[in-house]
Amino acid sequence: MKLSHIVLSAVAAVVLSGSAYAQSVPVKKADGILVTTSGMTVYTFDKDVADSGKSACNGPCATAWPPISAKDVKVSAPYSVVTRDDGSPQLAYKGKPLYLFASDKKAGDRTGDNFKDIWHVVKD
Repeated sequence: MKLSHIVLSAVAAVVLSGSAYAQSVPVKKADGILVTTSGMTVYTFDKDVADSGKSACNGPCATAWPPISAKDVKVSAPYSVVTRDDGSPQLAYKGKPLYLFASDKKAGDRTGDNFKDIWHVVKD
């Protein structure tokens, strides 16, 4: 087989697979809640409307509550992707955008749960 055929076959395989860089969803279930793969607690915001495709937490809010990126992430139900005001993709669960809490310092911290009665850990 000629080198050009091998290269074309490799390119076709990448194109057909969707993306050479697609990763799995960066969250998992642990102890009844969603956490990142490194164990950081995941939150939702009551002001976000499920299935709206948008996040209500931008600017200073997103500094305190960093969105979980969905860049190069391959998703399937119950996960989806919303587009943030800055155009970046954010991971969502059951239509609700997902966040971390900047004050959580180590895996297992849940200091943002019920913060101002509008931020909640994601329970399933």
